[in-house]
Amino acid sequence: MNRTKILKTVTIALFAALTAVGAFIKIPIPPVPITLQTLFTLISGLLLPLSVSVSSILVYLFLGIIGLPIFTSGGGIAAVTGPTGGYLIGLLPAVIVAGIMLKKDKKYPFWYFLLASFLANVAIYIPGLFWLGYSRHLTIAKTLSAGLVPFIVGDVLKMIVSATVSYKLRGQVVKLLEENEE
Repeated sequence: MNRTKILKTVTIALFAALTAVGAFIKIPIPPVPITLQTLFTLISGLLLPLSVSVSSILVYLFLGIIGLPIFTSGGGIAAVTGPTGGYLIGLLPAVIVAGIMLKKDKKYPFWYFLLASFLANVAIYIPGLFWLGYSRHLTIAKTLSAGLVPFIVGDVLKMIVSATVSYKLRGQVVKLLEENEE
């Protein structure tokens, strides 16, 4: 295994672990505490090559689905089929959206990282809100008031942080993970 493949494997494991740990780091901001699970997902999607970010989220989801208690709501299939399971599933399209928007061979302005972060966040909310409303038989208004409104402030902060970190580091990280590739 060459150095680049080793670095990619380590990076996949690192971001899967960061996402898992982020699910349990809570910043107590009213009305709803912010967890860092989606922050690490957004950074993964904005910072890493698409195949690496997708792999890290797939590893995270797989480990949680097989029962490791790494989701905010625990682990196992019940966590994914429960009312917040759609948000977990939304992590995968989030990194795909960000990865497609940020091709490795281009330099983008900061505002583009913010836009990619916003659209990745929307990709989390679409299945999350749909499943929350469907599984709890909520109206659209109740779904939005329970599953979106309380999280807006925290999500805006996470979008700004993820865009800032990724904007500053993406060039070096992509170069490191793509060099010596066969």
